[in-house]
Amino acid sequence: MSTRHILLGLLAGGPSHGYDLKRRHDERFPQARPLAYGQVYTTLQRLVRDGLAEVEGTDSDGGPERTTYHSTEEGARELAEWAGRIAPPAPFVTNEIFAKVVVSILAGGDPAAYLREQRAAHMERMRELTAVKTATGADLATVLSADYALNHLDAELRWMTTTAARLTTLTAEVDSA
Repeated sequence: MSTRHILLGLLAGGPSHGYDLKRRHDERFPQARPLAYGQVYTTLQRLVRDGLAEVEGTDSDGGPERTTYHSTEEGARELAEWAGRIAPPAPFVTNEIFAKVVVSILAGGDPAAYLREQRAAHMERMRELTAVKTATGADLATVLSADYALNHLDAELRWMTTTAARLTTLTAEVDSA
C-alpha cells in the first residue's frame, strides 16, 4: 500500500494535520498496520517537497502546534492517475509458506507437520476475522477488509491442502536437484 497516495487521498477530503491524517488512516483501513506518526510526517514532508501538498497553516488551538496541509492540483492529478492505474497481477507469488516447506525438505524436517501447524494458525486467524466482521456495529470498511483477508487465507489453505497431497512428489524433486 502506498502511504504517499493514501495520505493524498485523505487530503482530497480537505486540509488536515498529521495527527488527524493518522487517525483517519487507522479508521478507514482498520485491518492495515496503523501508521506511525513519524511515517505520516515524513511522508507529508516529501509530498510538500514534491509539490503534491502544501502547508496551509499552523495553529496550536490550546495544545501542541499543528501544521495543516492540503493537496495541490498536481497532488490531485497524481492521486487520480495512481487510483486509476490497474495493479498488475503478479506472474509468480513469492510465498513464505512455500519456502518453508522446501527448506523443511532440504533440512530433513517434517513439511507435513509444518503444513498442519500453519493450517491451524490460518484457521485461528480466520475465526478472529470472522468475529471482527460479524461484531455488532462493524462498519462496512471493517467487513470488507476482513473479507479480503479471509479470501486470501482461504486461498492459502487450499494451496496447503494441494501441497500436502503432493509432498511425496515435491520431496523427490527437491532431493534429486
